[in-house]
Amino acid sequence: MSAPTQAPMSSASNLEAKTTLTPDQAAEFVTFTLGAEEYGVDIMRVREIRGWTGTTPIPHAPPYVRGVINLRGEIVPIFDLRSRFGNGATETSKTHVIIIVNTGSETIGLLADTVSDIISVERQAIRPIPDSVSTAQERILEGLVLLEGRMVTLVSLAGLVGTREGIEIASELNAA
Repeated sequence: MSAPTQAPMSSASNLEAKTTLTPDQAAEFVTFTLGAEEYGVDIMRVREIRGWTGTTPIPHAPPYVRGVINLRGEIVPIFDLRSRFGNGATETSKTHVIIIVNTGSETIGLLADTVSDIISVERQAIRPIPDSVSTAQERILEGLVLLEGRMVTLVSLAGLVGTREGIEIASELNAA
């Protein structure tokens, strides 16, 4: 088993591509930070990365939904990942980024501190989430990758909006 390696930026033109890989195939992830922690999302789901811009708040939205932005005529809900992971709301600044992703059926934005890297990981190098982690966390996390002395937590986009509440929010906001 070889160690994960860095890979050059690849095209994300086929956003609807399935991400199911055989064990001998590598997957690429865009990594980003929230404080000192590093997370990753499947590069094939990333549509674009933008600098922070203010959002329009939505009444009665969960605390982790910062609001919506108008992305070339498309209304996109912005999820504050720090808040979604139970670490309080992000104090935004001009250095924060929004990672626009396609979850398969919806487009959402992920608020992060910075985008770090693009990594290529062999499927068998992705470790499962430990059993002792709560069920709610397992739904929003896909796995863990050990990478040159650091750990990258892989985020499940389906899990982020996979709850009934998340699906309803993303669907209603995208339909507007």
